Amino acid sequence: MTAATEHQDWTPEAILSELRSAGSEENRAGLARFGIDASQAFGVPLSILRPFAKRIGKSPELAIALWDTGFHEARLLAILITPPKALPPERAMVWLSDIQSWDLCDQLTNVLARQAGSDALAPRFAADDREFVRRAGFALIAWRAVHAKKAADAEFLSHMELIRIHARDSRNFVWKAVHWALRQIGKRSASLHPPALALAFELSEADDKTARKVGKAALRELTSEKVLTRLGLNQDG
Repeated sequence: MTAATEHQDWTPEAILSELRSAGSEENRAGLARFGIDASQAFGVPLSILRPFAKRIGKSPELAIALWDTGFHEARLLAILITPPKALPPERAMVWLSDIQSWDLCDQLTNVLARQAGSDALAPRFAADDREFVRRAGFALIAWRAVHAKKAADAEFLSHMELIRIHARDSRNFVWKAVHWALRQIGKRSASLHPPALALAFELSEADDKTARKVGKAALRELTSEKVLTRLGLNQDG
């Protein structure tokens, strides 16, 4: 069966029907415990959604229709069946504008991070005051720090000022993403570790409570035996 034929077997209505059958109130409650808006959710875990997405296959057109249903798991599927090359920044921004949960934000950012040149989106997203758009900026930095193996160190050094500025954003899903980005930059390489560590120390002594929290959390990991040893920076190793 060709991909085109396979996609014809799936309509948004058929997919929603399967999601309803696979959901549970217990899983819906679990979403809420993890800070995810479950008001439009069926309660279907990713362990089911990922294989389901593979059955559906990649389809940017179907993804748009699924997103427009407004259901949480349908939107997760929309992200999972969208190839990175088929997600233009304009559509990503529209989707981010709709998002009210960190898991959708991070899944979408994961797709964007696999695009060539996606590092340019980080400052644009970080400058946006909306909580999950700003989170996406720092999640994008964190994802690229881990997965963009061929990216130059200069890319991540250029994001240090963004981290310094927005480490004061006290919103839960923002400061955690800022902290995530700083940690991943510092763990990426032995050459990036010193500037990340210096910024973490600077933030740990800031006059702002949230910035101090970001800095201290990053310091704990970046000075850990595990990280220093992996980067070859442990003098005792």
